[in-house]
Amino acid sequence: MNWSPLRADFPILDQSVHGQPLSYLDNAATSQKPRAVLDALRHYYEHDNANVHRGIHELSNRATAAFEAGRVRAASFLNARSPDEIIFTRGTTEGINLVAQSWGARHIKAGEHILLTEMEHHSNIVPWQLLAARTGAKLTFVPVTGDLGLLDLHRLDEMLTGNVKLFAMTHISNSLGTINPVADLCARARKLGVATLVDAAQSAGHRPVDVQEFGCDFLALSGHKMCGPTGIGVLYGRQEMLETMPPYQGGGEMILDVDFQHSTWKPAPHKFEAGTPDISGVVGLHAAMDYLDHIGRARISEHDQELGAHAFAALSRLKGIRLFGPQSGRAGLVSFLLNDVHAHDVVTLADQRGIALRGGHHCNQPLMKKLGVESTARASFYFYNTTNEIDRLAEVLTEIQKFFSV
Repeated sequence: MNWSPLRADFPILDQSVHGQPLSYLDNAATSQKPRAVLDALRHYYEHDNANVHRGIHELSNRATAAFEAGRVRAASFLNARSPDEIIFTRGTTEGINLVAQSWGARHIKAGEHILLTEMEHHSNIVPWQLLAARTGAKLTFVPVTGDLGLLDLHRLDEMLTGNVKLFAMTHISNSLGTINPVADLCARARKLGVATLVDAAQSAGHRPVDVQEFGCDFLALSGHKMCGPTGIGVLYGRQEMLETMPPYQGGGEMILDVDFQHSTWKPAPHKFEAGTPDISGVVGLHAAMDYLDHIGRARISEHDQELGAHAFAALSRLKGIRLFGPQSGRAGLVSFLLNDVHAHDVVTLADQRGIALRGGHHCNQPLMKKLGVESTARASFYFYNTTNEIDRLAEVLTEIQKFFSV
């Protein structure tokens, strides 16, 4: 497939930064938005803007239809059994917090274990820490095997026991590029009656994600990492799980009946969507899902891995560089450190040459401590990136090394 024409779908990429053509290599933080998404947002606000579910006038009917069509589309995108298994959230972080505060508070007790991995993003650690502090539960972590960034699955049998109530795992590490075998992990948990949650923030827009194939109980994603707007996300929950969970927040829209002393709720998913939702966000996310599936997520996945492999090979040829994550089978990102050069200096100087990178701990502070570093620089790719941009990155990193060696 010729990927270059797709760049024209993204107006933001056609610009210069500091007099240099923009190379946007920060897609793990957020992706850019194609014209199809921008046009969908503009059309909604120019023609259909109204509140949903509460009105009977034409604009409200249109807005409601568009909002619920987005729910149907998200169910199809994830191969959920029903649109009723789709809850709209602000993003992956809110989705995980919803599960922790609603399902976790009801089902996890003192002394029971929550199993995570050492490569989790803060959004899949901190909510469970808060829950453990409230309930007396304990957190345990599947280890990561050094710079190669793979899970030590030989330890899983001793850690995944009947005392574990939930196993929450990232699908793709945002720092290491590791692609975890989530279907296998969920199957092993299910045999023991352990609930599972998959953080799909880095995978949903990059490869086919099938919740029935995964066999997970929950899965969370963020729209802004998959060509959609910011502030919108999806939490998939298996219907049997959602039915047992109390509301996450209270207010309008999620109720059936309210009196001064007692209220009753709508069934899922609406009982988890209090207040006016991000209607335009759902419209934009719908357009993003259509756009991605028109390209083909399996194709995007193959291209991601080609870019990731090309970047790992190109950067490996540099002297004085430390690379993190697997040498093969990685997703479309690479984290690295140049000897004696702080990651923030790398990012700052790369920006002067038009290359957008990310430097810091990437909301992975426990992982950074495990690796013995404070931060890394990270280049992360999407289907509109090219091998030429990666080769340019390698050249710029060589220039940065020369600058600091003077």
